Amino acid sequence: MTYEETLHYLYTSTPVFQHSGASAYKPGLGTSIALDNHLGNPHKAYKTIHIAGTNGKGSVSHLLAATLMQAGYIVGLYTSPHLIDFRERIRVNGEMIPKEEVIDFVEKYRSIFEPLHPSFFELTSTLAFDYFRKRKVDYAIIEVGLGGRLDSTNIITPILSVITNISLDHTQFLGDTVEQIAAEKAGIIKPGIPVVIGEADKPSVLEVFKQKATTENAPFHYARQMEGLMDSEGSLGDDGYWHYPATCCGEILGELGGKVQCRNTRTILAAIQVLRNEIGINIPQEAVRKAFAHVVELTGLMGRWQQLHKQPKVICDTGHNVGGWEYLSQHLDHMQKQHTQLHMIVGMVSDKDINGVLSLMPSNANYLFTQASIPRALPANEMKARGERHGLHGEAFGTVEAAIRHALTIADSNDLIFIGGSTFIVAEALPYFLNETTKNK
Repeated sequence: MTYEETLHYLYTSTPVFQHSGASAYKPGLGTSIALDNHLGNPHKAYKTIHIAGTNGKGSVSHLLAATLMQAGYIVGLYTSPHLIDFRERIRVNGEMIPKEEVIDFVEKYRSIFEPLHPSFFELTSTLAFDYFRKRKVDYAIIEVGLGGRLDSTNIITPILSVITNISLDHTQFLGDTVEQIAAEKAGIIKPGIPVVIGEADKPSVLEVFKQKATTENAPFHYARQMEGLMDSEGSLGDDGYWHYPATCCGEILGELGGKVQCRNTRTILAAIQVLRNEIGINIPQEAVRKAFAHVVELTGLMGRWQQLHKQPKVICDTGHNVGGWEYLSQHLDHMQKQHTQLHMIVGMVSDKDINGVLSLMPSNANYLFTQASIPRALPANEMKARGERHGLHGEAFGTVEAAIRHALTIADSNDLIFIGGSTFIVAEALPYFLNETTKNK
């Protein structure tokens, strides 16, 4: 099979949550364990760090990977979903898995996994674990797909578990209270394995994590109460970097934009402190500083307050739930003051808290409501109708590209264009700007 034929096979023969939502969700570890056993338990060949949370786990995963890379280790990174290329999900030292490896894996193990009827994510996780073993990585950063307790990745026994934060998302699977969701994510806490909790805005959520850690005799660390991390929250400098006064490493310049990265940074520094002090990994201060300053180049991270165009300035962000938009709305409010007009290209998938997110979007912007080309996408006209109920006014566009083209036509050079509301909106916007950049070179 060619690479394109292999991807077509994966997408059409296994349930894909990214496209289909609930019908593709397959809780439980039975299939993942069976696949893992067939391949000789590849994840046991290296040390792992497990990352869960409602928001921020992608940024935390990439920054931890970059830090360990800069410390001189061979590092695997498994994240989801991808934005442009399936291979973004599986990287070693920033390099995507080669196409040939994907083809070879499917051809070699097809007769084994087909009778098990795995989901797309179960199969992709197994592919990642197997590839990391083949590449002899020292460490692999493994991002949870959904939840924690029943997620396909939860067959690993990591050296450290990290839970970034909790807010309402995927309530149809994880529970309709933050405490229920916390209990599901606490499922990655393993016996005797240290755990770092990034944020817990409610005492009841923090208590869920504490109780689980106590039950598992797992050393417990709450980043917001740990000493020796940051003297204060970071601030955006005139150089375009976020400046973090890190007690442990001196001033850190953060490449990733968005106010939410201030809290992510505290979580990452807490994880690094535990990796150094409790697990004994050598991580020089300079490795931390270089990782924060060059994480995009080192790991290929995209879609986190990423600038796509200069005049007018175009920013995209994959934030897609209330927890993420509580920070995005603050940052957009700050950015609006520096620009003449804000244009919002937004779309969402139908199984999210659409009204909750729309209630946080700025009312004094021009809206271009759109939809991604996946079955789960809320139609643009319905998105427009929902937006109007929240005082958000504009036009509907049937495709992301049509919305982008119109925005670039009407925007002045000092305007700001924001693209987001869904990972899938950003995924369709990125190729447009990358292709335009390539044409202009």
